[in-house]
Amino acid sequence: MGCNVGKGDQIFRFVLGVVLLLAYFLGWIAGTWGTVALIVGIILVVTAAFRFCPLYRLLGVNTCEPQKG
Repeated sequence: MGCNVGKGDQIFRFVLGVVLLLAYFLGWIAGTWGTVALIVGIILVVTAAFRFCPLYRLLGVNTCEPQKG
C-alpha cells in the first residue's frame, strides 16, 4: 500500500472531512444526510491520514509527488 494521495489532495480531504464530521456532531446535518456526512467525513479523514485511497487505486489515479533521490 503506497502513497497515491498528494499533499494538496490530503489537505483538501482532511479539511472537508473535518467540516462534514463537525456538521454531523453539531447537528447541522441530521437524518439520512447526517449519516452520509458522517460516513463520508470518516472516509476522507482516514484516506488523508494514510495518504492512500482505494478508489484512486482502482481508477489508476496518483496525485502523490514523486520521491526525490
